[in-house]
Amino acid sequence: MADPYFFGYGSLVNLTTHDFPDPHPAVLRGWRRAWRHTDLRPVAFLTAIPDPDSEIEGMIAHVPNDDWDALDQREWAYDRIPATRAITHPLTQDVEIAVYAVPSQRQTEPSNRHPLLLSYIDVVIQGYLRAFGPDGADRFFATTDGWDAPILNDRAAPRYPRHQQLKPDETAFVDDRLRQLPAKILQAT
Repeated sequence: MADPYFFGYGSLVNLTTHDFPDPHPAVLRGWRRAWRHTDLRPVAFLTAIPDPDSEIEGMIAHVPNDDWDALDQREWAYDRIPATRAITHPLTQDVEIAVYAVPSQRQTEPSNRHPLLLSYIDVVIQGYLRAFGPDGADRFFATTDGWDAPILNDRAAPRYPRHQQLKPDETAFVDDRLRQLPAKILQAT
């Protein structure tokens, strides 16, 4: 029987946000990331969208005892999709890997009413910096669509439930990269 794993491409790359065992860097072929809103949540968040010409780095981790309940609850606005054949990873045992994605019919563009959260971006970039270094974090920015969306600066009172404290150099990295993009930063009120 194949061991169950998931592929994370956003906050799940940040290992401080979960305790799933046996994490490893991996690559998902045929997908990109995009910032999207769904009527299931008040803010925009990351999803994977099919793109035959793209690939994204992320982390795989084991789902012990095939117990998907905790992860399905965390990723409740997403569908869990089998993706084993699209993922390159270092494991030698037989595995089945799933990726979470928002159904296309539920996706809309982020807006001022449904912005990205800077506290969420911080968590994701911190994970990429720690797992893949600055070059990997830059690849994250390059393989993610929707950077022209409004970003709510909620660092003073983070709204993202798994927010993390960034080191000053991590914060500077995020701020520098966002200045290089068409991002619109909104101040939280």
